[in-house]
Amino acid sequence: VQLVESGGGFVQAGGSLRLSCTTSESTDAMAWYRQAPGKQRELVAAISSGSRVTKYEDSVKGRFTISRDNAKNTIYLQMNDLKPNDTAVYYCHGPGISSWGQGTQVTVSS
Repeated sequence: VQLVESGGGFVQAGGSLRLSCTTSESTDAMAWYRQAPGKQRELVAAISSGSRVTKYEDSVKGRFTISRDNAKNTIYLQMNDLKPNDTAVYYCHGPGISSWGQGTQVTVSS
């Protein structure tokens, strides 16, 4: 499965971005991860194959929303009220996928 993330950018604190992850084929459960400079990659949000179940890392609850469009093989991450601590490279990934995409950079200024 090939993964292509997009939608990142530079925003001021309080702003919004919508990330997209397009996969080369259908996938099962998927998740968004992020990695800030000097830190380990962490899980941000996850969604089941049928969108029935979602989960979020505590610091993004109420601000981020994960969703997917299986007809388009695309997973989204709507990010609102962005904070400087959200600055990171964001990746999507899922169980059984052997490689990672290039990620998309999100930079939030204070």
